[in-house]
Amino acid sequence: MVKQVKNTKFDEYLEFPCPFTFKIMGVADEKLPEIVMGVLQKHAPGEYSPTTKPSSKGTYLSITVSVTVKSKEHIETLYTELGNIDLVRYVL
Repeated sequence: MVKQVKNTKFDEYLEFPCPFTFKIMGVADEKLPEIVMGVLQKHAPGEYSPTTKPSSKGTYLSITVSVTVKSKEHIETLYTELGNIDLVRYVL
């Protein structure tokens, strides 16, 4: 697998380490928060207090969590890994 190089500018705007908020939106499945937290613990171990909110019809679930990131590459890795979860539709 070839690692895709992202041309983000996080390093120009942020001073690392710093808190960074991710919003993950996916299918409303009771396992989604657990899976998301598992990915975060793998790549950025720590204590987290995610907030979850169902969509108005209950079809989707959003999870918002603040993570301490160490570099531009760290943010990019988290975006990629969170986006690779089957139940996830968007990572903001």
